[in-house]
Amino acid sequence: MRHATAIIHPKAHVDPTVSVGPYAVIDEGVVLGPHCVVGPHVYLTGQTTVGAHNRFHAGCVIGNVPQDLKYRGAPSRLRIGDHNTFRECVTVNCSTDLDEDTTLGSHNLLMACSHVAHNCHLGNRVILANGALLGGHVTVEDRVVISGNCLVHQFTRLGTLAMMQGGAAISKDLPPYTMARGVNRICGLNSVGLRRAGLSSDERLDLRRLYHRLFRSGLPLRRALEAARREHTSPVAHVLLEFLAAAKRGVCTDRSKGAPVDEAD
Repeated sequence: MRHATAIIHPKAHVDPTVSVGPYAVIDEGVVLGPHCVVGPHVYLTGQTTVGAHNRFHAGCVIGNVPQDLKYRGAPSRLRIGDHNTFRECVTVNCSTDLDEDTTLGSHNLLMACSHVAHNCHLGNRVILANGALLGGHVTVEDRVVISGNCLVHQFTRLGTLAMMQGGAAISKDLPPYTMARGVNRICGLNSVGLRRAGLSSDERLDLRRLYHRLFRSGLPLRRALEAARREHTSPVAHVLLEFLAAAKRGVCTDRSKGAPVDEAD
């Protein structure tokens, strides 16, 4: 189960059930849980703790130091849950300091050449398609789908069940349940994702009405938010309303309200 050419540091904690492919390297600070599969030429390094049933395909670099000029060599950490898949050449960095870890939950799929920067927090059942790039300190909530070649600016939040269309880029928060298109724009709800997640027809109807009130009423978002709180009290509406209330970077806006954002914006 461990190829003769693999290099495993004697102080690394590797469960006996772990399979390690040719030319893989596992450094001293790594902890690997049961039934993980480490493919060829994978590099696991840093203070990285990995749960059970994770699979690392060829060429992944997991737990390397952050690409941040503020980093000063602290033994910062990366924590990974269970049942995640890291496809070819995925990179995930440790955090910049000891005050905060980079964290990934469980059942996530990171496709080829995607990147998760330092101090990011991914929930559960997140999908990063090929070439998707997350800057530092990004928070991705459960069941978010980030399509191919998408760009996510540092300190941005992506709400649960949101989706980014291919090539989209955001530097503002992406509200839960919505679909991102272009630059800092949304174009409606992630309807397919909501159905697949099991939301009832009543819940989806409530979200459609709430979306129109918040993003297509012509009112400033703060005023629309105040009015919506009085009329939309369902649990799914509460998730969206609380996310918007906590936004600090601004929120992606509906494309129908005006022209696309230009470079000056």
